[in-house]
Amino acid sequence: MKKLLITLFILLPALWASAQENGTNPDQATGLRADGKIYVVLAVAITILLGLIIYVIRLDRKISKLEKGQ
Repeated sequence: MKKLLITLFILLPALWASAQENGTNPDQATGLRADGKIYVVLAVAITILLGLIIYVIRLDRKISKLEKGQ
């Protein structure tokens, strides 16, 4: 029961957020998409995420190597 409540607590805000309608024509690009800057934002976000993933993998390998050595 506790897992179900936690799951609902996490999923309900996502459902409420997706239920909102923008009310604009989806063919009209606005904001960052109109200027083409969204691709820059996306590239920076992907670069940061890849860097973090590589860092965690390298750190895990170093820790595993230290654990085997002792």
